[in-house]
Amino acid sequence: MTAGQLVKLVEQGLQLLGSGDRADLRRRLDQALVRLQDPSIRVIVVGEFKQGKSKLINALVNAPVCPVDDDIATSLPTIVRYGEPASAAVLVPAAENLAGTRESGDGSMERRPVELSELPVLVSEQGNPGNSLNLTAAEVCLPRRILTGGLTIIDSPGVGGMGSTHTLTTLTALPTADAMLLVSDASQEYTEPELRFLRQAMRITPSVAAVLSKTDLYPDWRRVEELDRVHLDQVAPDIPLFPLSADLRLEASRLQDAELNAESGFPALVAHLRNDIVGKAQRIQRRSASQDLLSVTENLRLSLQSELEALENPDGTPQMLTALEQAKTEADELRKRSARWQLTLSDGINDLIADMEYDLRDRLRRIQREAETAIDQGDPGPVWTQFSQWLEECVAAAVSDTFVWTSERSQWLAAQVAEHFAADEVSLPLLHVSDSGDALDPVDQMPDLDPGRVNPIQKVLIGMRGSYGGVLMFGLLTGIFGMALINPLSVGAGLLLGRKAYREDKETRLKRRQGEAKALVRRQLDDVTFQVGKQLKDRLRLVQRTIRDHFTEIADEYHRSLSDSVAAAQKAANSYTQEREGRIRDIRAELKKVDALHRAAEAVSVEVAAAGTRSAAGVG
Repeated sequence: MTAGQLVKLVEQGLQLLGSGDRADLRRRLDQALVRLQDPSIRVIVVGEFKQGKSKLINALVNAPVCPVDDDIATSLPTIVRYGEPASAAVLVPAAENLAGTRESGDGSMERRPVELSELPVLVSEQGNPGNSLNLTAAEVCLPRRILTGGLTIIDSPGVGGMGSTHTLTTLTALPTADAMLLVSDASQEYTEPELRFLRQAMRITPSVAAVLSKTDLYPDWRRVEELDRVHLDQVAPDIPLFPLSADLRLEASRLQDAELNAESGFPALVAHLRNDIVGKAQRIQRRSASQDLLSVTENLRLSLQSELEALENPDGTPQMLTALEQAKTEADELRKRSARWQLTLSDGINDLIADMEYDLRDRLRRIQREAETAIDQGDPGPVWTQFSQWLEECVAAAVSDTFVWTSERSQWLAAQVAEHFAADEVSLPLLHVSDSGDALDPVDQMPDLDPGRVNPIQKVLIGMRGSYGGVLMFGLLTGIFGMALINPLSVGAGLLLGRKAYREDKETRLKRRQGEAKALVRRQLDDVTFQVGKQLKDRLRLVQRTIRDHFTEIADEYHRSLSDSVAAAQKAANSYTQEREGRIRDIRAELKKVDALHRAAEAVSVEVAAAGTRSAAGVG
C-alpha cells in the first residue's frame, strides 16, 4: 500500500470521528496524517574536515550544492531535499530577517531565498567566516529521482578532530535523523577519534553506514578498506562499508557512462539508501500509522457495539451495564495506578539528574587531574595554545559521553514506566530531545597565559641584581687584605650568585605560571560543569514532561473509551421503541465502516511485517 492510500485511510478515520467529542482520537489521527504528509527521511553525513563529505553529496544529486574547494571548509549544515523547480534558501533566526518568509511550523526560523550560485559562498568558512551572517542552515531543493522517496541529505560541517565541540552538536542532531553516513577518505585507516565517535553514534541511532571516499586518489585503498572493515566489525558486525569515488561518479554523469558509474561504487550506496534506509523508514511510518488506525477503530467499535447490543437486546442491558461499569472501574483503577508510574517517573528523573551530575563531575575531575599532572611536568607557558586545544577536546569528549549516556538512560526510564501498562502493549515516547548541542557555547575560551619568555636584557638585569650582593660582600672581605673592591674573587663570586639568582627567579616564575595554569583549568572546568549541568537538567526535565504526557494520554484515552461506552449503553436503554430501529440501522452502518477501516489497517500492518521479513531475509 502506498503512502497516498494510507493517507486516505487516515482521512476516512477522521471522517468517522466527525465533529464528535473524541478529541483525543482525532488528535492521534491528525498527528499520523502530519507524519504521512511529511515523509522526510533524514540522512546526516558526518566526518572530519576534508574527507569528501560535500563532494559525496554533490555526486549523489549530480549538482554542485556544497562547496568542495581544497581551501574552503563547510561551516553550516546544508539540507538537500526534493523540490521542483530547483531552489535554495538560508535559514535565519526570525529576529534577524524580518523581511523574510516565515517557515511554516517553526516560528523561530525564517527562510530567505537565495540564488543557487550564492549558496557555496554563504555556507563556507571563507565566505561566511565565524558565521558572521548569523545563519542557521542552508536548504537546497532539487528535482532528483534519488530524492523523490522523501530522502533528505544533510551535509554537516567538518570537525577538526572528532573530539572537538562540533562533535556534540552532531551527536545531538542524530536523534532527529533516520540514518548516518560516516565518511573517511582512503588515505589511512580509521583513527581513534573516528571510532570513538562511531561508538557514540551507534548508541543513539543504530542505522549507520560507512563510506570510504577518494578511492581514485589512493592506489592502496583496498588495504585501507580491509583495515576499516576490521575496525567496523569490532564496533558492530553489520555496518556496511562503501568504497567510493565522487570524481568518477561526476565524470560518469557528465559522459553518461554506465560502466564508469559502476566503477565509482555509487550504485551500491544508492541501493542502500533506497532499500535499507528509505524503505525501512517508510515501513516504520506505515506500521505506526496502521497501529494508530487499529487503536482508533477499536475505541470506536467499543462504543458503537455497546450501544447496538443495548438497542438489540434491551433485556440484557442491565447485565451489559454491569459489565461496562466493571470495566469503567478497572479504568478508574488504571488512573489510580498512574500515581505509581508517575512516582516511578519522578524518582527516575531525580535519580537520573543526580547520576548525570556525578557522571559529568567525575569525568571532568579526571580531566583536571590529568591536566594538573601535565602542568607539573613542564612549563605550560610556551605550549599553552596546544594545551588549551587539548583541554577543549577532552572536555567536549567528556560532555559527549555524558550526553549519550543520558540519552540511553532516558530511553531506559521510559521503558520502566511502560511496565506499569503491561496489561496492554503500549508504545514508548519518541525522545527526540536535542537541545544540548550548544551546551558548550556559553563557556568562554581559555584565557591566555604568560608564555614566560625573558629577553636577554631582562636576563642580564636579573643576574645583576643577584650578583650585586656577591661582588659587594666578597669585595669588602678581600679589602681586608688590601685588595680593591672589584677584584677577580669578588667578580667570580658575583657571577656565581648572579647565576644562582637567575635560576631561582626562573623557578619562581615557573611555579607561578604553573599555579596560574592550574587555576585557569579549575575555573574553566567549573564553568563547564555549571553551564553543561544546566543544559542537561533542562533536557531531562523535557524528557520527564514528554514521558508524562505520553503515558497520561494513553491512560486517559482508555478511560474515556470505557466511559463513553457506559454512557452510550445507558442512552440506548432509555431510547424510545420508535427511535430504536433507526438508530440500530445507523449504528450498523457505522460499524461496517469502522470494521472495513479496521481490516484495511490490519492489512497494512501485515503487509509491513511481511516486507520487513523479506528485507531481513534478503540481507541475510
